[in-house]
Amino acid sequence: MPNFQNDMRRLLRERVIDTARRLVCTEGWGAVNMSRVAKEVGVSRPVLYKEIGTKQDLAEVVIANELETFLAGVTETVAAQPGDLLAGVTAAAEYTLRTAADNTLLKVVLAGRSGADTTLLPTLMTEPEPVLGRATAAFTAILNARYRLESFSEAELGTRVEAVVRLVLSHLFQPAGTIDRAVAQIVLVAEPLFAREP
Repeated sequence: MPNFQNDMRRLLRERVIDTARRLVCTEGWGAVNMSRVAKEVGVSRPVLYKEIGTKQDLAEVVIANELETFLAGVTETVAAQPGDLLAGVTAAAEYTLRTAADNTLLKVVLAGRSGADTTLLPTLMTEPEPVLGRATAAFTAILNARYRLESFSEAELGTRVEAVVRLVLSHLFQPAGTIDRAVAQIVLVAEPLFAREP
């Protein structure tokens, strides 16, 4: 039997994330404060603080939610390349870069990096969690689920995936050319990383 209280907490969390994301996309992270989010969601500030925590916690929750959306798309993209590890890695990198180019939240955050509204950027770029660590762990799990990777030890695979994830994030945060050029560079690095002699 469903737990009503858990369902309500999940719905509250979803509404908080949606509200904060909308505010960031329309007005920037500087416009997001806990009082305003609580008011727009229709709860008291104490309830919001109890459920989410601080504004920094809210930033991490919003980013983690965005990352989950990206990873769901990466999972589908890799699934469409059933027999070819390099093709899966390449498709995942391309999907990430193309989807990010159309992602309003990411555009707003990256556009704010030269202004005063940069508080969301350090969470996105420098914290090992939620982005780099979670993306590396999730992408490793995605590849393990889809391909036969017994020839790599767990440490070898993790190191290779992290190198690719770091390169994708670098192209994401500091683009220097077209997405096609970025993908070609990622393939150049990924191909020897994932090659194994039979």
